[in-house]
Amino acid sequence: MYAFTRNFLTCRSKKNEFLMSATKPLIGITLGDYNGIGPEVIIKALSNPQILQWCVPIIYGSQKVLIYYKNVMEARDFQFKTTSDIANLAPDQIYVINCWDDVNTIVEPGKETPEAGKAAFACLDRSAKDLDKGLLSALVTAPINKHNIQSEEFNFPGHTEYLTDRFEAKSSLMMLVSEDIRMGVVTGHLPLQEVAKTLTKELIKEKIDLFLLSLKEDFSIEKPKLAVLGLNPHAGDSGLLGQEELDIIQPVVEEFRAKAQLVFGPYPADGFFGKAQFKEFDGVLAMYHDQGLIPFKYIAFETGVNFTAGLPIIRTSPDHGTAYDIAGKNEADPNSFLHAFFLAIELVKNRMQA
Repeated sequence: MYAFTRNFLTCRSKKNEFLMSATKPLIGITLGDYNGIGPEVIIKALSNPQILQWCVPIIYGSQKVLIYYKNVMEARDFQFKTTSDIANLAPDQIYVINCWDDVNTIVEPGKETPEAGKAAFACLDRSAKDLDKGLLSALVTAPINKHNIQSEEFNFPGHTEYLTDRFEAKSSLMMLVSEDIRMGVVTGHLPLQEVAKTLTKELIKEKIDLFLLSLKEDFSIEKPKLAVLGLNPHAGDSGLLGQEELDIIQPVVEEFRAKAQLVFGPYPADGFFGKAQFKEFDGVLAMYHDQGLIPFKYIAFETGVNFTAGLPIIRTSPDHGTAYDIAGKNEADPNSFLHAFFLAIELVKNRMQA
């Protein structure tokens, strides 16, 4: 489990002064797709009363949906209160904000429905508004279905892109975090055939800057050491298998080295992970989604956390999807959600001290 503190005296970011309740951070939690495993892992994680020693959880969702899953799971230890105002909350309660009119809501575990997509966006939208007002210390998002959530208001590949746009960040970095490895990706939710066309010196430099800054401010690493992977097999094999390493990636790495930054590469991805070289670095930057996420999930599937670096707000999420195949069966493992939850608390502390 990530290191964290039980006492939070104040909490400030560069943009907002966060509202605190009895010296504890207010951690928002979005319900995600209510037909997936989001509600189940939330309930399992928050059933431990010790959670309330470290924060005040606020679930953006539906009382009706949570009661449905609580009954299915027989989760007697999960107790909450509903509220519409988070300005004055008791420090020893879990709260739920109803984000849509759920009178006619029908929960159908394992089924993709447009209603669940609309509800997932309603939760995300309400929580983003409270984040923007500075009323939350951080946000933990449960999994959404990237298809049924699409609408005129949400036309994005996922949470990362939506929140980057919503909070008007110039750029952001999808970072996967575990106790053993921190993995960033230059290109995220992008078709593989578009990756090479998208890679530029400017883009890679931008992502390295974000990564290094986050390692310093969010993870309190004074002099971070970063590995950069190549794009092609064998990192291009001196141009035999592609020119991207020679023309784009290596010059950027050399530019950072010239500024005394501990940036190394480009490394051939297969040998890098085969030799467990990631253990020698504070972070690893992959060129595309699967290059980074396949080894990451192999290393830390049950404990991995998705963190959006580069935003003025803190957002984490479990490193798994809606898992419709086990939804409603009381089989979902809450470990990834718990790690996302505790990482959010730790990041609040670290940004406060940065």
